[in-house]
Amino acid sequence: MHKNMTFTEEKPVKKLHIVSLGCTKNLVDTEVMLGKLRDFEMTDSSEEADVIIVNTCGFIDAAKEESVNTVLNLHDQRKEDSLLVMAGCLSERYKDDLQKEMKEVDIFTGVGDYDQIDILLAAKQSRFSEKTYLIGKEERVITGSSYHAYIKFSEGCNQTCSFCAIPSFKGKLNSRDLDIVAQEVESLVRQGYYDFSFISQDSSSYLRDKNVKDGLTHLIQRIELIEGVRSARLLYLYPTTASLKLLKVMNESKIFHNYFDMPIQHISNKMLKLMKRGFSKEKTIEQLEYIKSLPNAFLRTSFIVGHPQESQEDFDEMCDFARSFGFDRISTFAYSDEEGTDAFEMEGKLTQELINERAEIMGEIAQEVMNKSLQARVGQTVEIVIDGESDEHEFLLSARELGWTPQIDGEIYVNDNELAEGTTLEFGKVYTARITEKVGDILTATVIS
Repeated sequence: MHKNMTFTEEKPVKKLHIVSLGCTKNLVDTEVMLGKLRDFEMTDSSEEADVIIVNTCGFIDAAKEESVNTVLNLHDQRKEDSLLVMAGCLSERYKDDLQKEMKEVDIFTGVGDYDQIDILLAAKQSRFSEKTYLIGKEERVITGSSYHAYIKFSEGCNQTCSFCAIPSFKGKLNSRDLDIVAQEVESLVRQGYYDFSFISQDSSSYLRDKNVKDGLTHLIQRIELIEGVRSARLLYLYPTTASLKLLKVMNESKIFHNYFDMPIQHISNKMLKLMKRGFSKEKTIEQLEYIKSLPNAFLRTSFIVGHPQESQEDFDEMCDFARSFGFDRISTFAYSDEEGTDAFEMEGKLTQELINERAEIMGEIAQEVMNKSLQARVGQTVEIVIDGESDEHEFLLSARELGWTPQIDGEIYVNDNELAEGTTLEFGKVYTARITEKVGDILTATVIS
């Protein structure tokens, strides 16, 4: 060793524990914060973290309760001198009340300052910027996958659905510049990502705030020019803004799957009108029938049960439709009475008991619908991507159909492969497989090439 070497004492690296609650749009914002806090060491243990951040959800009662409980539980576990940060939608929506009542929290911030999180931590300062944060050229740290990433291309929403409070704290539609979206995808492709889910509050309204009609068709065509994008899907299409032109462009795309995630929320004409959905039953069905007629169409929707003035007839009509139409997946939401929404002021509210009862019935229908869709896959040859070992058994690999949204549409167990003997299947790689059987709500498959 050289005698003249001097050693400077390095400062210990601070540890960060971060929890992202709610939707995948929230996850993107969490990943922006992680990008700003690369100097921290990530830890799964909240007890040893120097900084704890909870990115909260403020959508419905259950999500709000989960957010508050998560913050309080983390406070109980944390070490002295650590910083507890409450960020995101719930924090934004109830900023005055929460700052008054939740003395456990050191820093509050809402939906406008994700890219300023490093500055807020350094200053130990709460801040709520007036504008909703719209991702620019910030480098995110992608979590949960080595090949798939979510791309958020707008914030806010111009719809006025009776039950939804999102525009009250996320603001009006604010679309990202198409070139900036494309640059983000190009940057991720360079890092090895090839599968993308494009998300926003109302995806099919993209660029309408810039007076561009059918902006989503421009996005599809722009992403198709990027070499290295193998697979993509669009989430959260709104019935009235998903034009026939858009649906045709999706169908013609070589990269975007015929994956249609379109929450219709109800089917009774009376309820669609009360919910301010903008489409009649007839128009909704016409659109869905067209989608269903497209090759390899995968159709996901959601229904809200128990909205004010929903009669037994309205509910039965929705159940019959949900059961018989031929959806691949259905999400069920129990109506949540949200202050600041039109439904909050409506007469004819249902009891919580009845809402829960209806949610259970619709949940069972959703399970039936999924089982039917999965059963129809048996015997088919599909493209799958392998994510890792399954939780079920060390010899089973966990995979999904390439077209499916990760961790949302289901899991496929790979139990065999017909490749050359001794070939090890690689995680994050796409293979052709034959679906062999359905066990419960899991499909099994054999890799063939």
